[in-house]
Amino acid sequence: MELTKNTYRIQGVKLEDVAKNFGTPVYVYDADKIANQIKLLHKAFSGLNVRIKYAAKALTNLSILKLMRREGAGIDVVSIQEAHLGLKAGFQPDDILFTPNCVSFSEIQEAVKLGLRINIDNISILEQFGHEYHDTVPCCIRLNPHIMAGGNAKISTGHVDSKFGISILQKRHLLRIIQTYNIKVNGLHMHTGSDILDSEVFLKGAQIVFDIAHDFEDLEFLDFGSGFKVGYREGDVVTDVVALGKNLESAFQEFCKEYGRDLQVWFEPGKFLVSEAGYFLVRTNVIKTTPATVFAGVDSGLNHFIRPMMYDSYHEMVNISNPKGINRVYTIVGYICETDTLGWDRKLNEVREGDIIAIKNAGAYGFSMASNYNSRLRPAEVMIIDGQAKLIRERETFEDLIRQQVEIDI
Repeated sequence: MELTKNTYRIQGVKLEDVAKNFGTPVYVYDADKIANQIKLLHKAFSGLNVRIKYAAKALTNLSILKLMRREGAGIDVVSIQEAHLGLKAGFQPDDILFTPNCVSFSEIQEAVKLGLRINIDNISILEQFGHEYHDTVPCCIRLNPHIMAGGNAKISTGHVDSKFGISILQKRHLLRIIQTYNIKVNGLHMHTGSDILDSEVFLKGAQIVFDIAHDFEDLEFLDFGSGFKVGYREGDVVTDVVALGKNLESAFQEFCKEYGRDLQVWFEPGKFLVSEAGYFLVRTNVIKTTPATVFAGVDSGLNHFIRPMMYDSYHEMVNISNPKGINRVYTIVGYICETDTLGWDRKLNEVREGDIIAIKNAGAYGFSMASNYNSRLRPAEVMIIDGQAKLIRERETFEDLIRQQVEIDI
């Protein structure tokens, strides 16, 4: 988002025009930014046989998935519904890694029928998988390395108390099951969660996977998840993926030499690809002054953008309607009937009723976590691609809200 001629633009498109033409609230995604993030990862890991699998849960709009496919990425999905979205977007089954958690075995069976790559993260499912398929269907094993990667506890997934993955302390049990059922394991997977600040933590987890990998003869790839940190504030420390690529390259090449053949390296970035590409545009409904605070109440809330309330996440905000206004301090709140704060004590150019506020870093876990709480309708989504703003999801209507409800005689 650039400020040119007192107007905020993406690829030359005025964001105020997007709000005018498509209404608010509205999610806006910059296709060029997504494509550049994919290119950055390929460049950072150019010394490795790398595959990028977009973590679709971050943003599952079909047009976003089609963009990922166009840019050469596969996808990682966590539900059978995400898998069907991926297939509808044109991905081949072999390009889709299915990494569910705590699902029924019937969902695993459906994924096998679809031809997806299967990633198993618990002993119970692995035993059922082995009993059903033996060595006829290969699978990947998700390991829990018992590492705290950083960030909010709710998005850290590789620690000892996490529900994700098979503990490395269960290695003997794991190997016994694989041997008993003659399971073919073609990949090992590790994901520590989001907001990796220290590449050394990442490499420590990789070394754990390297050590365990020697117990598996049929590996084709090692999947290191993602968790690359993006910047939310000016001056934020972010993951230096180029430096990480150089360090991982030497360590991985040494491992492959010991293993006896070259393997692929997989990553599953979600937030890293789409977070900074997304902007959430909201309109100011009211300016409310109290003895302690000046509130700017907007036409959205935690129903559309839950991250600040759920994760205490910080998202920079810009008043795109008044870029030259005097700076004042506001607390930005939503219209949901409970504490619903999007940003505390923010210095913004003077906000007037009717002004459009752009919330940055809204591409990941924004719309995908939106709900109809308070019976509010979910917003529209727009992609700016090739210098044009294109609608990629219509705004919900009241008919959408009640479509699945069944009225009974009372």
